[in-house]
Amino acid sequence: MQFAVKKDLEFQEKLQKVDEMLKKYKGQKGVLLQVLQEAQRIVGYLPLEVQIRVAEALDVTLSEVYSTITFYSFFNLKPRGKYQIRVCLGTACYVKGADKVLNRIEQELKIKVGETTEDLKFSLEACRCVGACGLAPVVMINDDVYGRLTPDRVPEILKNYE
Repeated sequence: MQFAVKKDLEFQEKLQKVDEMLKKYKGQKGVLLQVLQEAQRIVGYLPLEVQIRVAEALDVTLSEVYSTITFYSFFNLKPRGKYQIRVCLGTACYVKGADKVLNRIEQELKIKVGETTEDLKFSLEACRCVGACGLAPVVMINDDVYGRLTPDRVPEILKNYE
């Protein structure tokens, strides 16, 4: 219970920071993307509470805020993990077994693509190309690139982030 209270207090502090940031933009037109990016930097994602605050501050509809968030892939509606895992499923990586590497990551972390571990440590995404086809199959964890992967190497790589 103490963890939940601490987490809630941290969230309330982040909402206060969002409110402060929004004061700079109140009533301005054409700043929705910039405001959403700043809000996501503060909170880490864009929950309904943040969306409502943004809509009110910029005098736009909540549906406009939501449709903007869901249109752009860099916005998140759910909390993301500290470590963002991106598995390349482009042609070169897929042919070399990226699907098997992805399956092993899902097994190890007990999450599927698009999900985040309960401890908010890892988020898992599939992408189309990271531009490292010569290293196929490739996985990126934040800015770290791992190439020529096999499913057997997944556990040792994940241990680097514990």
